[in-house]
Amino acid sequence: MRVMGVDPGLTRCGLSVIESRTGRQVIALDVDVVRTPSGEPLAQRLLAISEAVEHWMDTHLPDVIAIERVFANANANTAMGTAQAGGVIALAAARRDIDVYFHTPSEVKAAVTGNGRADKAQVTAMVTKILELQQKPTPADAADALALAICHCWRAPMIARMAKAEAAAAEQRKRYQARLKALR
Repeated sequence: MRVMGVDPGLTRCGLSVIESRTGRQVIALDVDVVRTPSGEPLAQRLLAISEAVEHWMDTHLPDVIAIERVFANANANTAMGTAQAGGVIALAAARRDIDVYFHTPSEVKAAVTGNGRADKAQVTAMVTKILELQQKPTPADAADALALAICHCWRAPMIARMAKAEAAAAEQRKRYQARLKALR
């Protein structure tokens, strides 16, 4: 499975592509950070992010996109910008019929380090180790994008099992409702 991990942001948007192999083995294929000037109009910044992300999707052909879920932030402007960037990315994926999954920062940290409250240095160190990189990815947005992709690769089998179980439960409910209706 080829996963594109995205750490969305208006000023710095981390992008990565990794491929999962057997077991928990993952291989980094590419990583970068898209930067937009804070003085530019919002629409132009979102356009720049969209164009970069679309180029990545067309070049790397990911099977899925893993995006960091926006969480409550003390700075509403930062949270809003992150959400807008994430929305642009999800839209680009939808246009290409690529599934999108959102993971919280604590899910990503727990998957990569075993600790949902790990700091950026711990995440970067573990990403470097897991992917057997020669040097630490910088800036932190690049490491975060890689961590998101790793998290999704490792969580995908569980996500698939949960979706299958939910579908089976929905089908069972439907049959049960039909039986109840027939008895009336």
